[in-house]
Amino acid sequence: MADDCILGSGDFAYRVEPNWQTMPEGYEWREVAAVAVDGDDNVYVFNRGPHPMMVFDKDGEFIKSWGEGVFTRAHGVSVGPDDTLYCSDDGDHTVRQCTLDGEVLMTIGVPGKPAPLFSGNPFNRCTHTATDPKTGDIYVSDGYGNSRVHKYSPDGRLLFSWGAPGTDPGEFSIAHNIATDADGYVYVADRENHRIQIFDAKGNFEDQWPNVHRPCGIYISDDQRVYVGELGWGMAVQRNVPNIGPRVSVLDRRGNTLARLGNGYGTEVGQFISPHGICIDSAKNIYVGEVSHTNISNSGETPPDDLRTLQRLTKS
Repeated sequence: MADDCILGSGDFAYRVEPNWQTMPEGYEWREVAAVAVDGDDNVYVFNRGPHPMMVFDKDGEFIKSWGEGVFTRAHGVSVGPDDTLYCSDDGDHTVRQCTLDGEVLMTIGVPGKPAPLFSGNPFNRCTHTATDPKTGDIYVSDGYGNSRVHKYSPDGRLLFSWGAPGTDPGEFSIAHNIATDADGYVYVADRENHRIQIFDAKGNFEDQWPNVHRPCGIYISDDQRVYVGELGWGMAVQRNVPNIGPRVSVLDRRGNTLARLGNGYGTEVGQFISPHGICIDSAKNIYVGEVSHTNISNSGETPPDDLRTLQRLTKS
């Protein structure tokens, strides 16, 4: 496949830039769990490596790193009020609110002390956060060792929780990512149930979209389009099945498909292995973090040393 690869068409045409960032000498990451963009379009790459948060400008030039000695296993990052970052660490069961320079302002959860498995209490391997655009309240998807969403006040006080293991509306099988829209509705990537569930600010079920395959990352842009990174196949027998990912999908707020982006599973330009985190900058460029080493290792294979784990899809 040619290096100059265009995915999609029309309003959803993107040029793939698999090596968009310039890495400083001696810096590396094993894989990228999540990506966020600040008000200046600087890109925050939350990764599973020796420098957990690496920051680049919009041209891919390295700015700084932070989080060394703080985070144990990067999982999710989102932008909160005043351009702060909420960093979800599923290795030590915490959410940390940080400044753009890495100063920890607040920690929700007790580092290294998980709640009992599937107790419903926060947290057991929490995965991601979103904030209410009107109140600043914080929603946390508590996804691996719980099937739960917790709502907190801006100062970190638990307000209430909802969800349980299962397949019915309001139940989850890995609540993997979470986002809010301009009206304060809450969107949960219910990964192993192959759906996105929508709730109001009180946790009441509103709707569900079943037209996604293992949704991992979810991001809602200013124009209220919903970008979904889909992990795709879970068993080796599905690897070459068309139309189930891994891919990036763009949906409207009714769940209608606007675009599907990706040329199937693989390491070629225009292909994905394991989209895990996703965000959009002001120019509508899409950043996709992939946990490719984990995905390949879980399949019983040995990942190559130079495996790609971050891609930018540049609006064409």
